[in-house]
Amino acid sequence: MILVTGGAGFIGSNLHAALSARGLETVIVDWLGSQGKWRNLAKHAPTRLLPPRALDDFLDSHPAVEMVFHLGAISATTATDADATWATNTELSLKLWQWCAARRVRFVYASSAATYGDGSQGFDDDGAIAHLERLRPLNLYGWTKHAFDLNVARMLAAGQPHPPQWAGLKFFNVYGPNEYHKGAMVSVVKVKHDEIAAGGPARLFRSDVPGLADGEQRRDFIWVGDVVDVLLWLLDTPGANGLFNVGTGRARTYLDLAHAVCDAAGRPRAVEFIDMPETLRGQYQSFTEASPARLRAAGYAGQFTPLEEGTRRYVQDFLAQPDPYR
Repeated sequence: MILVTGGAGFIGSNLHAALSARGLETVIVDWLGSQGKWRNLAKHAPTRLLPPRALDDFLDSHPAVEMVFHLGAISATTATDADATWATNTELSLKLWQWCAARRVRFVYASSAATYGDGSQGFDDDGAIAHLERLRPLNLYGWTKHAFDLNVARMLAAGQPHPPQWAGLKFFNVYGPNEYHKGAMVSVVKVKHDEIAAGGPARLFRSDVPGLADGEQRRDFIWVGDVVDVLLWLLDTPGANGLFNVGTGRARTYLDLAHAVCDAAGRPRAVEFIDMPETLRGQYQSFTEASPARLRAAGYAGQFTPLEEGTRRYVQDFLAQPDPYR
């Protein structure tokens, strides 16, 4: 049995689809709400589906869990409720870590590239305490994820009990099907597709960094299928432990992305630049690029999908279809 928190969400439901394809028994912990999020699971019904409030009782029942994929979080980079975000992203993660350590259950959790802040300290997934303490996330979400990474490093350094396998994954800019419930937090690929499909140009923020041209902000965009491949590799590789970046290792410009979406949709390339909202200024990462060196050193040999191909798959195989869900 495999437990997936956040299993009805974006990455979680894509992972669940892959686990279901293997015929594995799954327990999903998530809220479905009333906005159609259930459709993320419609093609692959889980063995059990629990609301987060039922998680404690489930864990107390001593279930035969082989592995926990902890992907549930308050993931909005604009989140402002610090108490709720800390409780969900940090305290719950600690509770699951301790439960897995006590019962010898393997544990993989979602960290985030948001922990790197403005990137001035690089994008190196070195799990050493001294390195982690230099990072300064730009928003509440990134800070709560970073706090748990630090907790893990300190527990390990102190020789405290830990799960038999553990991995923290710093996801970069993931895009792909089943993200439609995320509102303002959907990927840039989806947003640009919707703008183009409505007959307008792809709109990009003007640069707020001196010397950086509009549209030249760069991010490490990664296809969700590649993320799932890393998660499955961890399932198949119980000896892999550590804090790992999950990105392609190649930053691409927002202009590249907008052009890729236009091309995939069969539309002329048309881009309009708009001012960045005040709420994002000072919190906006103008550059991210994963270093995959530690993941490679641990033995991961999978190849990452180029932006143009991932965008083509997403637009043509999902967004352009009557049923865009995986």
